[in-house]
Amino acid sequence: MEKIVMAGVGYVGLVTGTSLAQTGKTVVCADISESKITQLKEGVSPIYEPGLEAMIQQNIDRGTLGFTIDMTRAYREADVIFICVGTPEQADGSASLTYIYEVAEDIANYAKKDTLIVMKSTVPVGTNQQVKAFINDRRDAENALEIVSAPEFLSQGTAVNDTLHGARIVLGVETEQAEMRMRAVYSGFKQPVVVTDLVSAEMIKYASNDFLALKISFINDIANLCEKLGANIDGVTQGMGLDPRIGKQFLNAGVGYGGSCFPKDTKALYRLAEDVGYDLRTVKATIDVNQDQIYKLLHQAKQDFGSLAGRSVSVLGLTFKPGTDDLRESPAIWNIFELIKDGADVTVYDPVGMENARSIFQDRVAYADSALAAISDTEICFIFTEWPEIVSVAPSDFSEKMRSVHIYDGRNCFDVAEMAALEEVHYVSIGRPKVQRYQEELVGLSK
Repeated sequence: MEKIVMAGVGYVGLVTGTSLAQTGKTVVCADISESKITQLKEGVSPIYEPGLEAMIQQNIDRGTLGFTIDMTRAYREADVIFICVGTPEQADGSASLTYIYEVAEDIANYAKKDTLIVMKSTVPVGTNQQVKAFINDRRDAENALEIVSAPEFLSQGTAVNDTLHGARIVLGVETEQAEMRMRAVYSGFKQPVVVTDLVSAEMIKYASNDFLALKISFINDIANLCEKLGANIDGVTQGMGLDPRIGKQFLNAGVGYGGSCFPKDTKALYRLAEDVGYDLRTVKATIDVNQDQIYKLLHQAKQDFGSLAGRSVSVLGLTFKPGTDDLRESPAIWNIFELIKDGADVTVYDPVGMENARSIFQDRVAYADSALAAISDTEICFIFTEWPEIVSVAPSDFSEKMRSVHIYDGRNCFDVAEMAALEEVHYVSIGRPKVQRYQEELVGLSK
């Protein structure tokens, strides 16, 4: 059985490596972070992902999963190396390949003959060929290595299931031997396998993510139009989603997408198209709509109140979506920065993301240990993530806890009719009728 090494223990590397170990493969996850590896050796996951930690411990106990900071030894002993490091967005929107080439240089120096390199990181189209050339330029011809593109399609919050039971496995290969070796690596998985060339595999990843982002921006644009025309986005999405050609997924109107993938991948593909002289207009529109949508409710609140300076504001939900502790590119985080800049007194709550939030905001906001504690004695409540702990708050709780009930719901968590039943409330959501049952004007309300 071939020994598999995962270079990097972020979401992709850790979930993929643990999932391969779950199918009986021998896997070592390698990373330069001593603190992460120490945690993992104790069975503690450095990331929040439902089901992952238990699976890590199970496979440590079975002897199929190990962890190391000795990258040199890991590369020397590996039969297959998965590159799973980050490709963060640069200032111009393109993907940084710094970490990719750091790993590639080590592979060139230390990997044994016939080691198969697997690119799991999301990289610009054409990168696999460039990395292969980079590695083999540093090795003797008889020790040249093959590379395979095997893009990931996991979603944070459902990553384990997405990996073990996903819709497909994509393999970009150059030789039949590489294909056969990869089929053996994935022999414990039951998904359909799509075999193609390196460039097409890279494009599948970008096209898939950008299409999902486009779908989100499209429904948000439609939701904004619904507000102008008096339609209700809930009924619209229900009627659309039942059409199997459209489907229900990613048809939830809100304050836009975030996370480590969609914002980065849309900008990277648009920039890549620019570099070859093509105007990728649909993706550009996706980016523009999302950027406006992120601040939609904040702009509405400023319009309603005139100024948010000195206002007591609660923010429910900090992560970019439920099921993860990831705050990267989260609409909540961008809005909190603006609220602080505007002089609001901000209290935040998230069932999982508080530790990460503290590292960002320090003492510039207050931290509550529950949704009810967060909204207590506040005038304005913004909702940015549809966690069960937030959706389960009763409309009457807002009336009882808040000083005045002004709710800006960025994920359409609550029923409009139930909110309208409250005696006094100002409730704004996305693509649905506003509820305003206040006897006095919002602007100038006593603090």
